[in-house]
Amino acid sequence: MSIRFVWNERLGIELPEFDNEWEQYSVEERSDTLARWEQIRGRIPERIYEIEKNIIRKQLQLNVEDDFPLSCQLNYEISELASCITDLHLWYRANQELASKSHH
Repeated sequence: MSIRFVWNERLGIELPEFDNEWEQYSVEERSDTLARWEQIRGRIPERIYEIEKNIIRKQLQLNVEDDFPLSCQLNYEISELASCITDLHLWYRANQELASKSHH
């Protein structure tokens, strides 16, 4: 039984991987996992900010782009980056769920 943190290239952070249900881990394993996750979670707002800057840069590029295929590519990239931000927000909130489960 173990909990690992694995690098997620798309989101630019490590994410937890569980072999079992949360309740099956010892109090110590859960506590260690929450401490590690809190470190990672603390970097999520900065990661979101980096992605937002990239979106703005691509939007500015899109505003002056005359090449339709390139415009489509930029739109796709902006959409993908926005999706990453949504996922990062979900992971940021995941800490609250884990913490509440560990107190039961």
